[in-house]
Amino acid sequence: MGATSGDTGGRPGRRALILGGAAAAVGAATLARTDLTRLWWRLPGVEKSRVAGAVDFRGALWVAASPANYRRANRPDDYAIDRVVIHVTQGSYASAVKAFQDPGHRAAAHYIVRGDGRVTQMIRELDVAFHAGNWEYNQRSVGIEHEGFVDRASSFTDAMYTASARLTARICDRYGIPVDREHIIGHVEVPGTDHTDPGQYWDWKRYVGLVRRAGQT
Repeated sequence: MGATSGDTGGRPGRRALILGGAAAAVGAATLARTDLTRLWWRLPGVEKSRVAGAVDFRGALWVAASPANYRRANRPDDYAIDRVVIHVTQGSYASAVKAFQDPGHRAAAHYIVRGDGRVTQMIRELDVAFHAGNWEYNQRSVGIEHEGFVDRASSFTDAMYTASARLTARICDRYGIPVDREHIIGHVEVPGTDHTDPGQYWDWKRYVGLVRRAGQT
């Protein structure tokens, strides 16, 4: 491209240097604020106020997961939440609770939904649960486990679908998450994962429809 009026032979002019420096300073300040926002939990003596046993979904039973299976955070202020990830436990409700309370397990979801529709919360939504097998998706999502097995259609009861849909609807409403299959996904759809849940018997059309209806009530 030919030179235009005001061209400096490839060298930035003084105004460009000043503006560029200002932009860099603003960018650095923004980055610093972002880093501080996300690193509050590392500062000595700093702790966000928590109410013991508080739940984010009305009616949920609180059973605390091991702190080794999640990281304390302040979502969505430090990490925006834009996904719900659907899991299946590949076992009983009791075995999932036991695993999530085991510090050696190194994984846990925010919620477990039993076959009878009972919802248990084990990690607050503001915290980052180690559930997705992908750090970026851990930061941006809420994980919901469902009692049962991916190869047993009978695992997915009417009560489970209804309760889980109500839960997901509340999460989507709270964080402005669109109710669609781009934002409500299965564990199998998380990039880099080797999991297959929720499997072929999970009825996505029915589930998303229930979430939409629950969001209207």
